[in-house]
Order: sequence, then structure tokens, then C-alpha cells
Amino acid sequence: MSMGSDGVLTIQAGPAALDHLRRHGLRAGDVAAIAGAAGGPKGLILQAIDQFLFGEWLPQAPRQRTLIGASIGAWRMAAACHADPASAFQRLGDLYCEQRYPRKPSPQLVSEVCIRILQDFVGGHENEIVDHPQHKLNILVSRGRGLLQQPTRSAQTVAGFATATLANLASRKLLARHLDRVIFSAQPTPWLATPFDAFDTRFAPLQQDNLATALLASGTLPFIMPPVTAIPHAPPGTYWDGGLIDYHLALPYARLAGQPEGGLVLYPHFTNHLVPGWLDKPLCWRRAGRGTHRHWLDNVILISPSQRFLQALPRQKLPDRSDFMHHGLDHAARIADWRTAIRAGQRLRDALAAFIARPDPALVMPL
Repeated sequence: MSMGSDGVLTIQAGPAALDHLRRHGLRAGDVAAIAGAAGGPKGLILQAIDQFLFGEWLPQAPRQRTLIGASIGAWRMAAACHADPASAFQRLGDLYCEQRYPRKPSPQLVSEVCIRILQDFVGGHENEIVDHPQHKLNILVSRGRGLLQQPTRSAQTVAGFATATLANLASRKLLARHLDRVIFSAQPTPWLATPFDAFDTRFAPLQQDNLATALLASGTLPFIMPPVTAIPHAPPGTYWDGGLIDYHLALPYARLAGQPEGGLVLYPHFTNHLVPGWLDKPLCWRRAGRGTHRHWLDNVILISPSQRFLQALPRQKLPDRSDFMHHGLDHAARIADWRTAIRAGQRLRDALAAFIARPDPALVMPL
């Protein structure tokens, strides 16, 4: 069910989270973690919600919280860790919208543009992001194995990802033979330290001198950008987008449940379902919350735009990478569409704020 005065927002909750909402509503102090999905420009739609959550609502109940993201989700969570998160989200949105490329940009050019964005976004703010007193930032990155461990030629990279794609088609477990999960975090994250899936999960210390590089690696798409090969304080290897393994962050969130100070996971998302890995996008049968790991989402509250909301956006969809091809060199038209979508996201913020003020469990669907 969609909610809000004009039905713009969808709220879904796992069983434990739904029971909590019925008894207590949605309280800032109960939120133990925030997740941010990969998805490139799609994340722009959440700017107003992010500004409200981190700039107004969550500061009302300061506590230790895990912030975890991949790709644009990691960039958003880094914005949340700024001393002035509302301004940081605004700056990130402005910088992201202003990307401009020729018709067929080289991978090196795309990487250079992203490096400049990150320099303008986190430069001078490294200390406040890494050492935030309440927020523990976790950046997800994928590290190559097998043919992808240290490819020296483009043909080897192509072969490596072709093999990984076929392996993933057979079973997500088999993808673990081709990619490791690396989590950059300034502090230990115990609920992710115990193995929970087939992927080898390694932790690397998040420090001021590797923050920007870790964020770059987390958003480095294969073939679109060259891989990142040297991240300070991280295991040696070849790094790509964290969304390859954790596209929509299908993680064992239920391990956070039961904390005395509250164990809810709030997940502002741009769609109403969770796709485990980037290679799972075309596999409609492979969705989080099904099968043996269904309980992982017991304490998760997922908020996302409704179909009605999406139909009112430019081209009746979220901003995405296809807009670069659609608009070609007409950068102004693409940027205008993206800014229109960002402004529309204020309706999502208003609907969420209204639900928090007057929670109605009847408006919440099972996740």
C-alpha cells in the first residue's frame, strides 16, 4: 500500500519491525542502522529524505548507528557523516548532476570525473566523516579473485566477468569464487564479522587517507571505469563496485535486533524490493527476503517511491545511467530532468515525516 496525501511513498516492514511499528510507531532512538543501495543516479531521488533523516530527525536521538552502503549508497552515507549533512547531500547532488561526458567517454575519463567529484565532496571533511561521534561508516567494495585477481589485459577482464556472470547464473554462491567482499570501516562491525554467506568478507581500516579511494572503488563499474588497484591500508588486489556483490545490501540485519537501545534497520530505497547482487538484476526469481535467508529482514523498514510517484517523474522513471545515452550531448536537458526528480523527492520526505508524526500501521505492507 502506498501512503501520503497523494500516495507517493511505499513502506514495507519485516515481521519484527512491523510489530514494533504497531506498538511504538517509528522512533529515531530505535534505529540502529541505515543502509544505502548501489544504483548510480537512482540515489538522487532520496536527497530530501536523506536531508530530513540525518539533518533533522535522527539527531533528536543521538546514538551509535551503523551506516553501510555500496556505490552511490556509500557516497550518501559519507554525506550523512558530515558535520552539516544537509549541506553535504546538497553538494553531492549538485556535483553528481553536473557530470558531463563526450558521446563515448573513455574509462579513464569517467574515473577522472568521479575523482574530481569526490575531491570536491569529501575533501577537507575526511576527519569529520571517519571520526563521526555517532555514525560508523561502512563502505562495501568488491575485490577480484581468479581471473579478476590481477588482470593485466582487457581481454582477461572480459573473460573474468563473463565467467563470473555464468557462475552467478548457476548460483550466487559460485560468484564467491570470483569476488571477495571488502568492508572499509573505522570501527569494528561485529554483526558483519561472523560469516553469513559464501563470500570471503574482509575488513580494512577506514582512515582519512583512504576514504576517497575507498568511495571511488565502491562506485567503480567494470568496463565503464578502470579498476582501483591500490587502496591504502587495504589488502592488495583489484577493486570494483561494491554493488557487484551487494547491489541492494541483502545482509543479515536481524543480527542487530534485540539491542536494548533499539535494533531497527531503516532502509531508504529507490525501489520496493532488494536485489542481492548487480548480476542478479535480470534474475527476477532471485530477491532478498526469500528462502533460507528470509529472516535477515525481520527488523528492516524499507521506504521507497510508489509507482504513482514514479509516473510523475521525467520519462516516468527514476534518473539512471540510460539518461546519458538518451540525452546525448544535451547535458542541460539531462541535468534539468535530474534536478526535477530531486525536487519531486521532497514529496517523499513530506510523506515520511507525516507517517512519523502520525504512524498508521495499516499503511505498512509486509516485507
